[in-house]
Amino acid sequence: MIALSVLDLAPVPAGSTPGDALRNTLDLARHAERLGYRRYWVAEHHNMIGIASAATAVVIGYIAGGTTTIRVGSGGIMLPNHSPLVIAEQFGTLESLYPGRIDLGLGRAPGTDQRTLRALRRDAASAEYFPQDVLELQSLLGPVEPGQAVQAVPGGGTNVPLWILGSSLFGAQLAGMLGLPFAFASHFAPDALMPALATYRSHFKPSRQLDRPHAMVGVNVIAADTDAQAKRLFTSIQQSFANLFRGTRGKLQPPIDDIDTYWSAGERAQAENMLACSFVGSPDTVRRELSRFIEQTGADELMVASAIHDYAARLRSYELLASLQPALAREAVTA
Repeated sequence: MIALSVLDLAPVPAGSTPGDALRNTLDLARHAERLGYRRYWVAEHHNMIGIASAATAVVIGYIAGGTTTIRVGSGGIMLPNHSPLVIAEQFGTLESLYPGRIDLGLGRAPGTDQRTLRALRRDAASAEYFPQDVLELQSLLGPVEPGQAVQAVPGGGTNVPLWILGSSLFGAQLAGMLGLPFAFASHFAPDALMPALATYRSHFKPSRQLDRPHAMVGVNVIAADTDAQAKRLFTSIQQSFANLFRGTRGKLQPPIDDIDTYWSAGERAQAENMLACSFVGSPDTVRRELSRFIEQTGADELMVASAIHDYAARLRSYELLASLQPALAREAVTA
């Protein structure tokens, strides 16, 4: 059975606050746990008034402390923004508090703009050292060696599982060579999805953490009782992408009746390309299209983002998707 997991960017809907968004995050994580989702990830983004998860390790601790079984982690920590030692200490602390439930997904993008990168006191060239930083972090979380001068405390010996996140062949190749699970960001950057999956699988070398490839694929899912209802809910995401192209990022907007009155033809084409891995509709529509996607990609796990302005509709979307998991498993077997 293909695993389903949640990617929560802690969206801040128009008319609400970051505090509201974070309280919804914990409530949604509890909801996902009851529904049988495997893991619940939040992502590091900075200087974005529509996303409340900038202090990612803090948010992970809040979620893990309010749940009992679901794995909680980062999708991801932007490693060039931090020293590996600090991340090892943060996630070693989380693993010590919530043993066996913490994931550490790592990306090499800054998760922000260049001006904010300078405010973080980081150099844009830091991304060039991503492979070395991953190895250093892996070492700090691994067994403490005799005479080791620098230790992560907590951290050493916790063996927090690492994931490589990416939207290109670079991350796919690195994940394969290191024998780590790979998560592809096709929920907003789908162009290289199939080549990246092929690269990851062909370069994979078994490691202490993983004996065979494990590919997670990011998707947007907006499920509702009818296709029309789902398509209307999806206009909140579509507006966000149009605003991103215009340089006017803000809070998640309410849905609208006609998205074509909001964006230009060029914005529509660009957004449709970036949102190609989106599955929007009634349960039957989502099941049919997701089943085809799973067959095409051979994904081991889906990481599902559902940025919906109305929180009750967001809960309902994840409920409907969870109800489809047995059918998706059956269709995967017969495909």
